[in-house]
Amino acid sequence: MKLSRFIPVLGTVALCLVSFTPLQAAESSQLDANENLFAVLAAINAAGYDEGLTSPDNSPLRMQLREYLAKQNIQVLPELKRFYQRHRQKTGVQDLSQYISFALSISGAPEFGWRSRDVDVPPDALALTEFAPLLARFYRQANLEDLWKRSQPVFQTEMEKYHGPLISTINKVEGYLRVTSGGYLGRRFRVFIDLLGAPQEVQTRNYGDDAFVVVTPSKEPRLFDIRHAYLHYQVDPIVIKYGMDLQQKQTLIDLVQETPLEFGFKNDFVLLANESLIKAVESRLDRNPGEVQQAAGQGFALTPYFAEQLVVFEKQQQGMRFFMEEMAVQMDVKRETIRIKAMKFDAAPLVRAARQVSVAAPAPDLSESGKSLAKAEELYANRQLEEARPVYLKALEQAGSNAEHAQAWYGLARISVLQRQPEAAFRLFEKTLTASPDPQTKAWSFVYLARLSKASSEPEEAEKFYQQALAVEGASQAAIQAAQTESKNIQK
Repeated sequence: MKLSRFIPVLGTVALCLVSFTPLQAAESSQLDANENLFAVLAAINAAGYDEGLTSPDNSPLRMQLREYLAKQNIQVLPELKRFYQRHRQKTGVQDLSQYISFALSISGAPEFGWRSRDVDVPPDALALTEFAPLLARFYRQANLEDLWKRSQPVFQTEMEKYHGPLISTINKVEGYLRVTSGGYLGRRFRVFIDLLGAPQEVQTRNYGDDAFVVVTPSKEPRLFDIRHAYLHYQVDPIVIKYGMDLQQKQTLIDLVQETPLEFGFKNDFVLLANESLIKAVESRLDRNPGEVQQAAGQGFALTPYFAEQLVVFEKQQQGMRFFMEEMAVQMDVKRETIRIKAMKFDAAPLVRAARQVSVAAPAPDLSESGKSLAKAEELYANRQLEEARPVYLKALEQAGSNAEHAQAWYGLARISVLQRQPEAAFRLFEKTLTASPDPQTKAWSFVYLARLSKASSEPEEAEKFYQQALAVEGASQAAIQAAQTESKNIQK
């Protein structure tokens, strides 16, 4: 098979077998092209997938590939066309969606078998089971392996368009939430560039521990959609972890039954809270308070509550994985009921143009000490105490603010509490207080000192610490509530 006329716009460069090197370090786990997507989309383009062909945003690669394949003698093509027609969906979006699910569920060339057990394959992909042997034959007969290699310069150019903005977006989300790129152990977030699908498509998938975003050609990078998906990747496990605390407030879900929300949000309070929190974070990243009311108007009625809490979050040093517990616990059902009942709901969506997305974070970049603290807090939240301890100690040695160093002492103190070392914990909480902590850390340190004193049968000392906690200006409501309740129990 002669390939000299394939992708003529690339000239002699395209005629070389390109050794493509993915983006290095953290980037390599976030942005890439995908041979499975290329093979699957090449096959359906040859079989009759014509969605979006007249759009000016199409990649030249799509048209050149279609023209090239049309001139080849591919024996399996009649069968492939019949299969495509039998499984055609009502819309082009649905058509593309099922094949993206299939491409992300298979192990790859040359056999294209399932990556996991059949029972774990998403239903829309499983419905295309018979596509695999047809794709395997098409892959060999159309020499897709070679075409894939020769297409890499085009994919490289498209990825360069995304590279800088994507890394900036990811870093600012992580900086705002105070989380690290690794997320929870074993999880991956991937952005795949697909140049053979209809333009202006963004599709997301969550399969087990893997999160995928597939973007098709567009004039400007679809940063908002990717950012939204990455926020879900980071926030979903945090919210789920405190799902039991949120479920105690689930009577609020009755108030959104007449809103334009999709059924899932009206039926699952944790899901509603999760999306409301993400929309609140987006409003803070965009520095656009108007987005809060827009989200509330769509039915995401907890967005105003989380937006208020995020103002507090930004003024202290703890990461979202720790602060989420406080937001879940102190949500006041009566107060939110009054707020939600006063809302006016409508079906107007929040319309965005990708080119207008701002990803500026209201909080400054973390110091070296702050980065270590974020990592230590993740380990602590997962109760990996022995792993967290040296990271807190490292934060003490690194450049950072007094409040960050105080937070490190506070982390070490909490580890001592969990490991039942009361004397060490007492000293470390005292050290925290001498290191100029932020109001939240200061108040909670006094609460912990009170609890330790109470456990040592020193009620008068405990009461003194509780009163000091209550006197901290800017203390969180959760700390105040704990001090008030526990102080009353002592007085009884």
